[in-house]
Amino acid sequence: QVQLVESGGGLVQPGGSLRLSCAASGSIFSIRAMGWYRQYPGKERELVATITGGIITKTADSVKGRFTIAKDNAENRVYLQMNSLKPEDTAVYYCNADVFVDRGGIYANYWGQGTQVTVSS
Repeated sequence: QVQLVESGGGLVQPGGSLRLSCAASGSIFSIRAMGWYRQYPGKERELVATITGGIITKTADSVKGRFTIAKDNAENRVYLQMNSLKPEDTAVYYCNADVFVDRGGIYANYWGQGTQVTVSS
């Protein structure tokens, strides 16, 4: 089993910054991809940013130029640096990971428990 634990959420004023962190632990052979999604009340989760192979990134248009994803391969951690935050960034942010459990090439997908980000004055 694999656990994803997020940290770094909270309350911030518009224009401020937050850094989210997610640590993966458990039965991990290697990690194919990690990323961040967010969910508004009553809505489906949407992609914020992902990083594959530790280097290939994908970022939602709504956060490009403001959010940056990075991965520490040695520590199996992924970070989301969020700058110039807007009230519309208020949501629950979830960490996600595709994890290879052995050399067979099969990977499983996992979610963290979520962390609340609130942007308000």
